[in-house]
Amino acid sequence: MDDSNKGGSSENRRKRLLFRAQRRGFKEVDLIFGAYAQNHLAGLDEAGLDQFEALLTAPDQDVYDWLRGAAAVPPEHDNGVFAGLKAIIGHKDAKWNA
Repeated sequence: MDDSNKGGSSENRRKRLLFRAQRRGFKEVDLIFGAYAQNHLAGLDEAGLDQFEALLTAPDQDVYDWLRGAAAVPPEHDNGVFAGLKAIIGHKDAKWNA
């Protein structure tokens, strides 16, 4: 499966997204995105990968505000991937919360 317009094969794209998810620059968001990526990237279809990548391009502080409910999530980011990120916050045994 080739996805050359988005950085090569789907496997390479997933690796690139995982790397970016863990190194956004805002520790709390890095941990949440990193935990989500490790647990869910392998199972995302192309639409899900597109949604995840779009969230990675959003400003850190905006994403953090959306995740904690301090600001409304814009319609273009209010999707299943965002819901999955938000669900990670509620896990008491989550690695990012350690």
